[in-house]
Amino acid sequence: MKNYKQTQGVTIIELLIAIAITSIIGLGIVALQYILGQNQIAITTSYKSIEDANYASSMISKELRRASQSETGSYLLSNASDQNIVFYSDYDLDGRIERVQYQLVGTTLTKTITKPTGTPVTYSTDTTNTTISDIIRNGSDPLFYYYNENYPTDTENNPLPANQRLSDTRSIGIHLKVNTNANDNTKDYVVDSFINIRMLKDNL
Repeated sequence: MKNYKQTQGVTIIELLIAIAITSIIGLGIVALQYILGQNQIAITTSYKSIEDANYASSMISKELRRASQSETGSYLLSNASDQNIVFYSDYDLDGRIERVQYQLVGTTLTKTITKPTGTPVTYSTDTTNTTISDIIRNGSDPLFYYYNENYPTDTENNPLPANQRLSDTRSIGIHLKVNTNANDNTKDYVVDSFINIRMLKDNL
């Protein structure tokens, strides 16, 4: 008489438990990948905000600091508005004084360079436009603030009103608010800079 070994099969309940465990592990891996992906996106967008703000602030500050009289003899500051500034500066250190404009329209900050040309010199034709950033969130807040020679002692008359800026400005403040997400102002990255214009000697 032959002896048969009893083989133990997998029950339906055990199979269902195994499937459930596998599914839970799979969902956990997917969820972890999603969380890591979202964190990476947040880090990347945050880095872009910081990079844009620091780049714009540093560039404007350097060019304003060495602002000087134009090659036609015009005063170094041509326009001094809340979100639009025009000045003359050798921005690229080529020995020529260019006309430099920074303008904020909506969320886009642009830079316009006009090179001096011709004899006699004019600033009219050789112009280039560059978008510096399209994630500026200043809204109606000024991008530029203007201060006279008595600041910071004189806080009553500073920042300067519009009608005194061209004649009295000796220092300029920059206020940049940047965010890749227009719907979440808690993620705003703000950079404030203060520049003394070297050519205005009572500032030295």
